[in-house]
Amino acid sequence: MRTISRRRFLGGATLGAAAAGGLAPLAPALRADPLGLPIGFQVYPVRDALAQNFAGTLRQIAAIGYRTVEMCSPPGYEKSGFGPLVKLTAAEIRRTIEDAGLRCESCHYQFRELKENLDERIAFARELGLKQMVLSTFGLKPEATMADWARAAGELNRIAGQIQKAGIQTGFHNHNFEFKEIDGTLVYDKLMSEFDAKLVKMQFQVAVISIGYEAAAFLTKYPGRFLSLHLADWSAAEKKPVPVGSGVVDWKKLFAAAQKGGVSNYFVEMNLDAMKASYPYLHELKV
Repeated sequence: MRTISRRRFLGGATLGAAAAGGLAPLAPALRADPLGLPIGFQVYPVRDALAQNFAGTLRQIAAIGYRTVEMCSPPGYEKSGFGPLVKLTAAEIRRTIEDAGLRCESCHYQFRELKENLDERIAFARELGLKQMVLSTFGLKPEATMADWARAAGELNRIAGQIQKAGIQTGFHNHNFEFKEIDGTLVYDKLMSEFDAKLVKMQFQVAVISIGYEAAAFLTKYPGRFLSLHLADWSAAEKKPVPVGSGVVDWKKLFAAAQKGGVSNYFVEMNLDAMKASYPYLHELKV
């Protein structure tokens, strides 16, 4: 089965599925904003705008109605558009985010920086006010064996143990890479058997609907194992990502399953235009 890289998927009119957000109690039925949680966004698709005007771009997105933001580690993503943010301290980043009317409790990290600079990244995360540190990808080669995946999962368990001591939850974010079979076993299922369920929670990228995998099925299959969601929709007719609510994803079914999965926040991961188009649908969605 062919996979789609994060960078390629993000390059379209919108991006593939989207963590920071509140731990508000679950909402009763018919309450606006799914699960009664503030609607969040991931910064990767708008990284160029953030690099040019960090504070202004955050205020612009907050004006749409978004209330939480999931960052990417500036040092880890320095060569991916976040270079201008490297010079800022965690306190400065946090103040800029909060001044825009947003809250940040989640951030993506690269595997290498967690393995080589963990103490520094944990200190940065605590100053930023994070509750979640999410590994974006193992970065394994396409020809990686199942043993390679299992070995990487073991490394993340070890790292997550250190992160937990700091009072922060570790997450793992999937791409399409994990939805292939090796010797008859889905890589994603293998990872779920290898991860320590208490140390590593999952962030599910809903965009894998583009290759035939439904988020609700995994949220139901593995109750309590999930941390957050990355949101985007998919047009089967046009074969491209589209704003939330205008594609094939059954969002009511997904958010009902998200409660079983243990999801505590979710982030729209799209370019700015699609982000604007997605917000009204999510805000009015009755679950």
